[in-house]
Amino acid sequence: MAFSLEKLKTSAKAVRERAYVPYSHFPVGAALVSLDGQIFPGCNVENASYPLGLCAERACVSQAVAVGVRKFAAVLIMGDTERPMPCGGCRQVLSEFGDLQVFVASGDGDDVKSYWLHDLLPESFHLAPDRE
Repeated sequence: MAFSLEKLKTSAKAVRERAYVPYSHFPVGAALVSLDGQIFPGCNVENASYPLGLCAERACVSQAVAVGVRKFAAVLIMGDTERPMPCGGCRQVLSEFGDLQVFVASGDGDDVKSYWLHDLLPESFHLAPDRE
């Protein structure tokens, strides 16, 4: 499956601007691309009760699953740090849907690094038996 890294960057950057981050002031945008090329953007949404916040990556997954999409090729995460890596919880949630390519981009997306999810989470829990 071919996808446009530029479209993922554009989507993640645009949605990052809509992040709700009154506590950390750390907006994150993400864009998840399905095997058929659909892009699902998501941003982080914080909450005064910190554990109830939603990471950008999980927002993407939720949006895709809500419309029936469960097979993905890649995700791009964009934040304002040198390497805005997905947290452990997001790595595990993403792993539920296979071994995705994970792109991380800082700032405006000029510096993009690429990883495979299995390298970022080598000992993930196994997929649900009825997944395939």
